[in-house]
Amino acid sequence: MIAHLSPSCGLREKAAIIGAIEAAGLHAHVEGSGTCARILVPGARPAMKRVLLALSGVERVEASDSSYALVARSAEGDSGDARTGTRVRVGGVTFGDPGIVICAGPCAVEGEESIGEAARAVRESGAHLLRGGAFKPRTSPYSFQGLGEQGLRLLAEAGRREGLGVVTEVISPEVVGTVARHADMLQVGARNMQNFALLKAVGETDRPVLLKRGMMATIEELLLAAEYVVSAGNPSVVLCERGIRSFDRATRNTFDVSAIPLLKRETHLPVIADPSHGCGRRDLVPSVALAAVAAGADGLLLEVHPDPARALSDGPQSLRPDDFARLVQRLDAVAHAVGRELAQPNLPQAVRPSLR
Repeated sequence: MIAHLSPSCGLREKAAIIGAIEAAGLHAHVEGSGTCARILVPGARPAMKRVLLALSGVERVEASDSSYALVARSAEGDSGDARTGTRVRVGGVTFGDPGIVICAGPCAVEGEESIGEAARAVRESGAHLLRGGAFKPRTSPYSFQGLGEQGLRLLAEAGRREGLGVVTEVISPEVVGTVARHADMLQVGARNMQNFALLKAVGETDRPVLLKRGMMATIEELLLAAEYVVSAGNPSVVLCERGIRSFDRATRNTFDVSAIPLLKRETHLPVIADPSHGCGRRDLVPSVALAAVAAGADGLLLEVHPDPARALSDGPQSLRPDDFARLVQRLDAVAHAVGRELAQPNLPQAVRPSLR
């Protein structure tokens, strides 16, 4: 439900409206000011419309048929143009701007030398953010689980040396605070997309959140997961399409390229793609990445490892540094072909890579 406020609505009237909403056990989310001011009331029942209309300062009340009112495209009063909506700033670059953001790095932080080499390689080729997992949720209990807090420190140090913001996964509510102290952006992985306690916990931080689509999740379920984060108080959410599980085992997952333009119509949040998990094959990653940019993705999440054959996690889908460098050149061309561009790295001009 959306309560549109009259231009003459003062602070006292607004406080009274918010008080009435909270007294009904609901949350009030205030947006805009002046003639565009309104209050979103997720989960309100039809009877709440009469309560709101009776209050001074309420001009009209609009029922919302969306179960994810806060992240829906209509929540921004938007026409659906892919160039408008929420912008999420991380480490000197912004998701949702015309510039396409590239996050790259190894699946897992394996040691000081390897993460340092990876960070240097991706920065030199044009990455804007450094990715790497310190806590790794693995299908097998015997697989490498990550270096934990030590890995966080190594990742943060490598990012600082290269001038890159860092993105890393958080796997439980208990470690959210620890991860937030080291990372610029918190990733909620596919396996945790419906870990509602974790979604609430990251929603209570001031760190931007990268939310991956679950491997068997619908678009609606992804948007409802984002609604958990935003309703907890954190509006800085970036959605990530990373492929869904299907009957076909030729690739690790089936990359849903149609999800990108669909999400851009359904939500005002930025949308990026993870081609590495999307297909799970190094030889296919570049083509899927190019397709994602052509489909309107605001960024890419790519696995890059200095020596994929020795990677402790996801080696077969990790690009080599030279493969990544070639891909960035091609991405730049495709971005310009669809009226976009690659975001400028947040680095001194002297060390910025030449993309053209």
